[in-house]
Amino acid sequence: MAMKDVMGIIYTGERDSFLRELTALRAVAAVPVAGRYRVIDFLVSSFVNSDIPNVGVIMQKNYHSLMDHLGSGKEWDLHGKSDGLFILPPFLTAENNGQYPGSLDALHANLNYIRRSRQEYVLLCNSLIIFNADFRDMVKSYEKSGADVCMMYSKRPDMQRSEYGVYLGIDEQGMINDLEIDPTKPRYENTSLEVTLLKKDLLINLIDRGVSRGYHDLMRHVFQRMIRDAGLRAAGYEYKKPCYRIDSIQSYFRFNMEVIKPEIRNDLFSDDRPVYTKLRDEMPARYLEHASISDSIVADGCIVDARVSRSVLFRGVRIGKGARVKNCIIMQDSVVEEDAELENCILDKQAHVRAGGKLIGPPSYPIVISKNMTI
Repeated sequence: MAMKDVMGIIYTGERDSFLRELTALRAVAAVPVAGRYRVIDFLVSSFVNSDIPNVGVIMQKNYHSLMDHLGSGKEWDLHGKSDGLFILPPFLTAENNGQYPGSLDALHANLNYIRRSRQEYVLLCNSLIIFNADFRDMVKSYEKSGADVCMMYSKRPDMQRSEYGVYLGIDEQGMINDLEIDPTKPRYENTSLEVTLLKKDLLINLIDRGVSRGYHDLMRHVFQRMIRDAGLRAAGYEYKKPCYRIDSIQSYFRFNMEVIKPEIRNDLFSDDRPVYTKLRDEMPARYLEHASISDSIVADGCIVDARVSRSVLFRGVRIGKGARVKNCIIMQDSVVEEDAELENCILDKQAHVRAGGKLIGPPSYPIVISKNMTI
């Protein structure tokens, strides 16, 4: 199977209430991470680096920020005449009020896009798990298995959650024989990354059968039943490199602190699998007379005249003289004035901490300052 015969579909309608202020005005896929990126950048870049030419992004609520970020897809070289990046916002019909009850409804609403695409296979993904994968390896594993469906999973213990997630039972031949969805305590060590590869014709058939029975969720109502009771052959593909589920303030904070580590950063941003993002032309970061930086990521356009340790500063951040910033994530164009003190904090875009302000949160529950808020 050639990679040109595979199309990618990203569903961005996952539950986002766990991220509180960070998703009040944006989808999970549009949440800024690692100094200059968005969550969705890793997935779109994985498609591009795997030579997948056609990528559709199914959007739901709070999608304006995501649409602005993705634009025409030129930063990912996905702006061709026939294939490329396709933005698929919700639309009003007699059956749909603009918000999909589940992934099955979202796919059904976009069946015309799926049918007219030239590719023979579909790679379905959600948008809240960060990884940098080469999908060519998954495609080879799928072909070798002879299965109807292939699902990517990870054995990392930190990917498991109580009452949340999909967990796979896998036999000695690597075939999936059971699925647990949102269990109180997962019985299986294989956490689904919610990446599924299958033939387009099979997907269309499953969507039609599911919708005709009043189902809403593709994984819970279709794949789980078909694998356990109807003989659908599903193979597992283990992803062994780092991956992160962004489903809480704590997991978001932990991921950004992990990226500061050179070994994690080098794996996520390897030379052979670059991560692309929207360009913003900025001057290089400026370190003034009183600047002292350690164990931190400082993006272009920052102006720092303070002590900063183990923090992530996004583009255009300004930190005044005498300020102290430790274990913080400060997003684009935020301002921390002179002599302020921040520790274990997350500042959303254009946040402003006035001179002498002091915010110190516990490491396990960082303080979150909303976009455009002044403290």
